[in-house]
Amino acid sequence: MSPANYQTLVDRCWRRSGALLYRPNQRDACCPHYSIRLDSDRFRTTRDQRQAVNRFNKYVVGDAYSKEAARLHPRSREQARKRDTEFDLVERIHECESLLLKQPPEPAHTFSVTLEPDEFTEEKFLVYENYQQVVHEESPSSISRDGFKRFLCTSPLRRGKYTAPDGRERQVGSFHQCYRLDGKLVAIGVLDLLPDCVSGVYFLYHESIHKFSPGKLGALREIALAIEEGYRWWYPGFYIHTCPKMKYKIDFSPQQILNPDTLEWVDLEQSILKKFDSHGYLDFERSEEDAEKHTQATEVTLPMEIEEDGGEMLHKDDDEEYPLFSSNMPGIPSVDEMNSIDLDHIAVRLRRGYCYAGDLFEWHNESIDKKGSAKAMVAELVAAVGPNYIHDLCLDFRRS
Repeated sequence: MSPANYQTLVDRCWRRSGALLYRPNQRDACCPHYSIRLDSDRFRTTRDQRQAVNRFNKYVVGDAYSKEAARLHPRSREQARKRDTEFDLVERIHECESLLLKQPPEPAHTFSVTLEPDEFTEEKFLVYENYQQVVHEESPSSISRDGFKRFLCTSPLRRGKYTAPDGRERQVGSFHQCYRLDGKLVAIGVLDLLPDCVSGVYFLYHESIHKFSPGKLGALREIALAIEEGYRWWYPGFYIHTCPKMKYKIDFSPQQILNPDTLEWVDLEQSILKKFDSHGYLDFERSEEDAEKHTQATEVTLPMEIEEDGGEMLHKDDDEEYPLFSSNMPGIPSVDEMNSIDLDHIAVRLRRGYCYAGDLFEWHNESIDKKGSAKAMVAELVAAVGPNYIHDLCLDFRRS
């Protein structure tokens, strides 16, 4: 299976998991994938990124509009100087949108971007179908409306409003950021908006706009959203160093990468990138020389993964389950360490109010190493999320 297909399956598994938590095991994976993020407050565009934005803006408005608008709506000397010497991403990314253009004159094309619920429409499916066939070279028979719905629509995240400590209100939940050119839907950014981040789940576009570097423009617009609305962090999804299609993600800087052993964010500098081997697990603490010796001495055999109809991710030994605490996954505390953590006082939300986990089930008669027990499942959740966040957890047992 190619790294690109593996990434698609990873995303599908996470999107379809509902209330389940997905966390990758980089140590035993054939193509380890790492969480990365960008601080939008520190983002600086590259020359290539600026050119992509300006090139698309110029196409949308057209030369005739630019000349006539400059005559009818001239900028002040200070505005002109600032635009020539500074590149304001938020300002430039909106510059060609029809609702913001001063008219007359009429632009060469109409362009709009709207944030819409992540619900299925035939219009969206046609873009998805074209993208999967042209970009990912999938056969038409493998692309279905039901598969699209499960993959990129109706996320378990609930849409709503979040009021930040500074009083600013912003949207949270799963959305489709829809790009329309001359009234036709040409691209979709699938986004999860959380209180402090814009998470790019997937980006797809119609082949008709391929020449404008739509993936790059989509990423820049998502970063602009993080800046403009105060989300701060932009998460571009997993990064796989051995996958050429993933390399574009580190063109946006400065970024951080999550150390899976410590669950701490580390600046993604060249020294870190050099530690990536052609395959295998990236040990943040090990020297490059030690990492090379370790890779040569270690071979990992993984169960083969196949994709059945409907996008299910199955293993050959699908019926066998492996306990998290014996999984060899980096950053997972041991059973002894988890036994020292207070799981009793994790908040639980029920239909009639709140209580603590210790007030439920046969909690005090259970142990975290008893497979299938409520206490064991909660312990695995805490271990996967990170014990440091235990006071931020609330288990919601209500029916959705």
